[in-house]
Amino acid sequence: MKSAYKNELAEAAGVSYTTFYRWLSRNRSALARLGVSPKTKLLPPRAVEWICHEYGIDL
Repeated sequence: MKSAYKNELAEAAGVSYTTFYRWLSRNRSALARLGVSPKTKLLPPRAVEWICHEYGIDL
């Protein structure tokens, strides 16, 4: 898995960026442990892997 922008993951999930942001806001503590803050735009590989697994996104 490689780094990805939040808008790329939103597009892959088939939702708007706003909806995707709301999804992520529900898991702030888990994302914080992965080094992701709400303002982070480029997500590290570990966070991308977790998000894809959690929300069923195929990259």
